[in-house]
Amino acid sequence: MKIRTLIVDDEYPARQELRFLLGEIPEIEVVGEAATASEALALIRAVDYSLLFLDIEMPGLSGLELAKEINALPHPPYVVFVTAYDEYALKAFEVNAVDYLLKPIEPKRLKKTVEKVKKLIQENGLPKGEDAFNSYRLTGRLDRIPAEKGGKTVLVGEQDIIFAYTEQDYVYLKTYEDRYFTRFTLKELEARLNPTVFFRCHRCFIVNLQKVKEIIPFFNGTYTLVVEDKEKSEVPVSRAQAKKLRKILGL
Repeated sequence: MKIRTLIVDDEYPARQELRFLLGEIPEIEVVGEAATASEALALIRAVDYSLLFLDIEMPGLSGLELAKEINALPHPPYVVFVTAYDEYALKAFEVNAVDYLLKPIEPKRLKKTVEKVKKLIQENGLPKGEDAFNSYRLTGRLDRIPAEKGGKTVLVGEQDIIFAYTEQDYVYLKTYEDRYFTRFTLKELEARLNPTVFFRCHRCFIVNLQKVKEIIPFFNGTYTLVVEDKEKSEVPVSRAQAKKLRKILGL
């Protein structure tokens, strides 16, 4: 079983570095990132995370304060603190932290921490939070994607996503009249979204096939899809994916 993990750090490079290191550990599945404690708390209340890697010094609510809030939940995730400062170690363990890692993180040290978490899971089981979306327990997947708009974290329902796309190294979810920034890569979204509905039509696009209104042949065997958002956006289909699309649609 994968250990569903959330990374919380106000520094984007630190989150990316930790995500990369955790990507080398097969048991870990990073299913979210947060830049603030309040954003993390909203995600934890909505999603069944089993493990939290948490920075301590952040704007607003600190990591230690967040850990206290988490401990008040019915079934809190396991917490590992990740920080550049060693003076918080005692306070970290006072809030039931599993481990305390110093930046820069050593891969071997990180693996030892994950082994410790695995042992706790074997002894006590995975934490089971008050997940608002019971479909996760029934199907093994959530039908909502954490995203951001206007400084707030929102949970976008799959049925509302018209397409997902990359733009200048960022990934967005497009709904009928809005777009939301998400910290997932397109590859991660492809793995999370319902494969019977969502199709990776291009290296920069995933489209909801139920929201496609028109299919327009383009040059060199490619297609353009007109989708049912407010702007009637056009989504490209690469030549490599055009054959798969024809097969799916029976063309």
